[in-house]
Amino acid sequence: MSPGAGTGTGTPGSAGRGAPTAEDERRVLASVPSGLLVGGEWRPASGGATFEVEDPATGMVLARVADATPDDAVAALGAAAQAREQWAAVAPRERGEILRRAYELMTERVDGLALLMTLEMGKPLAESRAEVAYAADFLRWFGEEAVRTRGDYKVSTSGANRVLVMRQPVGPCLLITPWNFPAAMVARKVGPAVAAGCTMVLKPPRLTPLSSLAMAGVLVEAGLPAGVLNVVTASSASAVTKPLLSDPRLRKLSFTGSTGVGSSLMAAGADKVLRVSLELGGNAPFVVFADADLGAAVAGALAAKMRNMGEACTAANRFYVHSSVVAEFSERLADAMGSLRPGRGTEPGVGVGPLISSDQRQKVGSLVEDALARGAKALCGASSPPGRGYFYQPTVLVDVPRDAELSSTEIFGPVAPVFSFDDDQEAVELANSTEYGLVAYAYTRDLGRALKVAEALEVGMVGLNRGVVSDPAAPFGGVKASGLGREGGDVGIEEYLEVKYVSIDKSW
Repeated sequence: MSPGAGTGTGTPGSAGRGAPTAEDERRVLASVPSGLLVGGEWRPASGGATFEVEDPATGMVLARVADATPDDAVAALGAAAQAREQWAAVAPRERGEILRRAYELMTERVDGLALLMTLEMGKPLAESRAEVAYAADFLRWFGEEAVRTRGDYKVSTSGANRVLVMRQPVGPCLLITPWNFPAAMVARKVGPAVAAGCTMVLKPPRLTPLSSLAMAGVLVEAGLPAGVLNVVTASSASAVTKPLLSDPRLRKLSFTGSTGVGSSLMAAGADKVLRVSLELGGNAPFVVFADADLGAAVAGALAAKMRNMGEACTAANRFYVHSSVVAEFSERLADAMGSLRPGRGTEPGVGVGPLISSDQRQKVGSLVEDALARGAKALCGASSPPGRGYFYQPTVLVDVPRDAELSSTEIFGPVAPVFSFDDDQEAVELANSTEYGLVAYAYTRDLGRALKVAEALEVGMVGLNRGVVSDPAAPFGGVKASGLGREGGDVGIEEYLEVKYVSIDKSW
C-alpha cells in the first residue's frame, strides 16, 4: 500500500456475500491508505519508518503502515489547531451533511470494510458487517445532532439582567481508539467531534489500524476539510501522545482502553486541565434469576459473551445464576458455546475467530488453567485448537471458586465462568463486588425485581433481558474504574462542547 492509496473498499467480487477470494483480500488491502493524514495530505512518517499489521488468524503480515514520530504527532496537532477557527465557523447543517455522506459511503461499502476488519482483527464476517453498520449509524446519528446544539436565554432571578447560555466547540481533540472495535470506536469519537465543530488528531490502535485509515479516507471523500481530521499511526502510543498531552493547543482527550492506561493519560493531561472522556475496563456480571426465561437467558448470554470472541469491555465476564437453575443453564450454555466453530473469519460457517495476539491467548489460557487448578470443571473448551492463529476454544466453567483469578479479572476471551447464588441480595452484592462499573445484565420476568435490581447495580448501563446494550442513540459509558463521560445518545455531543454564559445588562 502507498501512503495515499485509494479508499474504495467496495464489495468483494464473490457476489458480495459469498466467501471472499484471495484476490478480494488483496484488492481491499491495496485500497487502504498506509500513510499519515496531516493537514489533508497522506504522507509517510517523517523518518520513513513503518510497522507491520498482522492477520491474527494466520500470523501472516497483511500490510505495513507509517510509524509516526513525535514530530509527526506535533505536526498533526498543528494542522488541527490551524483549522480550528475556520471549521468551528462552518454551518452545523454543512457539518451534518458531511457525516451523512460518510454514512452513505460506509453503507455502500459495507462488504469491503467488513472484509478489511476481519483480516486485521479476526472476527467473523457477519460480525464485521454488523460493526460497520453500527459505526455508520454513529455518523448518521451525529450528523442529525449537529443541528441540535442547545442554548438558553432567560430573565435573571433579579430581573435586572438577561442570561444567555451558548455551547461552543471545545477545540482540538486527541482521540485514542482500541483494537477490538476498530471502526465503531472511531465513529463514536469522530462523529460527535465533527458535529460539534472540533478538529482532531486520531491515534488508531497499533494492532488494527487499517479500518481507521479506511474510515479516514471515507470522511475525506465525504468532504471533510483539510486539517479537521488528522491521523497518526504509530507502533508506540506513548511516543506520539506524550508531546500532545503537554501541548497547550490540545483541549480534549477521549480514550477507550484499559483502566491503567486511561488513568495514566488522565494524570498526564492534568497539568493542562484537559477535558477528558474515558471509556475503560469492565467486569460485567450476567445475573440469571430463578424466574428467568432460560432460553432467552442462554441466547442473551451467548450474545453478551461471544461478541468479538469475548474481546469487548461489555462482554459478560461473571455469570451468576440462581442455584435452582444453575445446572440447566450451564449445560445449555455449554451446548451453545461448544457448537461454535473456530476458524478464520472469512470462512463460511465460522462462529468464532481468533484472539488478537499470542499474548492474549496465553492470558486467557492461564486464567482457565488457574480456575481448573482450584477445582473448577470445564463443560466445553478449555484448550487451544492445533494449527496456526491465536485461537481458543469457547469455554464454559462450573463450580468455579470465588478465589479463582478470573472471578475478578477481565477475561477478554471466549470463557464463561458460572457461579451460583441463593437470593436477590446476594446476587446484587456479587455483581457489585468489583472496581469496575461499565455494564451488567439481568434476566427475570418479575418487573418489580427488574427495576429494583437495575437501580441497585453500580454500573453505567444495564441489559435487562437483553444481551446487547450498544446503541448510537443511547449514552454509552460507565462508573467507578470504568470511566468518565458518555458516548452516543443526545449527551454524546456534549463531551465536545464548552458551555459559555453571557450576562447581559437589561439597559443595554
